[in-house]
Amino acid sequence: MKKRESWGSHLGFIMAAAGSAIGLGNIWKFPYIAGENGGAAFVFIYLICIAVIGLPVLMAEILMGRATQRNPVGAFRALNNSKFWVGVGGLGVIAGFLILSYYSVVAGWALGYVVEAVKGSFYQYTTPQMAGEHFNQLVGTPAWILGYHFLFSAITMGVVYAGVKGGIELGSKIMMPVLFGILIILVIRGVTLPGSSKGLAFLWVADWSKISGNSVLVALGHAFFTLSLGMGAMMTYGSYMSSKDNIPNSSLQIVALDTIIALLAGIAIFTAVFSAGLDPAVGPGLIFQTLPVVFAKMPGGYIFSILFFILLFLAALSSAISLLEVIVAYFVDEREWPRHKAVLTMGTVVFLIGVPSALSYNLMSNVHFFGLNFFDTVDYLAANILLPLGGLLISIFVAWIWGSDRAIRAVKTGASRWFKEHHQISEGWLTVLKYLAPVMIFIVFLYSIGVIKL
Repeated sequence: MKKRESWGSHLGFIMAAAGSAIGLGNIWKFPYIAGENGGAAFVFIYLICIAVIGLPVLMAEILMGRATQRNPVGAFRALNNSKFWVGVGGLGVIAGFLILSYYSVVAGWALGYVVEAVKGSFYQYTTPQMAGEHFNQLVGTPAWILGYHFLFSAITMGVVYAGVKGGIELGSKIMMPVLFGILIILVIRGVTLPGSSKGLAFLWVADWSKISGNSVLVALGHAFFTLSLGMGAMMTYGSYMSSKDNIPNSSLQIVALDTIIALLAGIAIFTAVFSAGLDPAVGPGLIFQTLPVVFAKMPGGYIFSILFFILLFLAALSSAISLLEVIVAYFVDEREWPRHKAVLTMGTVVFLIGVPSALSYNLMSNVHFFGLNFFDTVDYLAANILLPLGGLLISIFVAWIWGSDRAIRAVKTGASRWFKEHHQISEGWLTVLKYLAPVMIFIVFLYSIGVIKL
């Protein structure tokens, strides 16, 4: 049997896993949902959700991968060979397929906007409405949206094709420091703009009147989405770890990096938005409609617009790589395909599945399912149903099916002496997985499919 690939170093794993977690959710989604939910108070609740639910489920998912050295389907099969649980692993692979198909379309927008920034297109904008019209014109052009969808898919396939060490790990070690460096430059630029203190106050001074039950569920749902939980990515990355690797510490490092990047993105964006006197609560259009106007008004905006959209592209790429790897690992492990065949075949299939999502804003704009276009339908199915369901079932599996003793023994393997000696930490982790995580994730699931409204 061919020797399975593995990470070349602990740093390589942290960079790759953090890259999986750090994506469009941090740079695009987190700032606008924070803007819609009142800023600082929402950030505080989000941090609690990340620590109390996100971290324990992340540890569980990485642990299953490391314990079995398999993809999600193989991991469940190795630990419990029932068809139901193997099917749960299959859900992760399907989620990876669906999410990557439309994620690649949005990432293509980011790549296209790097080119728009280089061309200096933003200098014609004086209002977000003008920027919005330009964005609608671009995504309404099939050749533009399909071309960048294809280009982004090809870049993702190229990195995964090169393997775990030579592709994913090497790429992450280059991309993550560059991403962090660009973000720091944008933060420094943001806080030195006139009026930036209003943006900082928005992020750090809590307005609890803006918080509702819905805000809490949005925060928990986003904590789940941003850490790449429930889609098999962390389980697959965990499967390339060795038994000497420290899962509690690694998980903490991933959560810390993911959260720091989201907060820095919030500082960079809101200081600039408030400085320009624009609305922070405009929703998903914040990146493609509001920020181009901000860059047009900002001294040195030409350079900073290019840097920002490169940042957005790198964040999207690091996550897309992990999603494709989930699919590739399944075909390499379970079907014994060579890596190059799995990457080229499945990468092409994912691209083709994404074509209707790309055309949802032009040629297929009249095609709707339950009132949603194709893009929004796939997004709803993956983000609102498959991800919470996957996370819920992983929590139940590790805590109840795999068994308490075996799970605690496995999580202590490779952990620090301090973690091993403080039994209440590992027992607390298991208690969260047994009771709190399933209940909270189930409530988020019901909220996300519209069964409950707070």
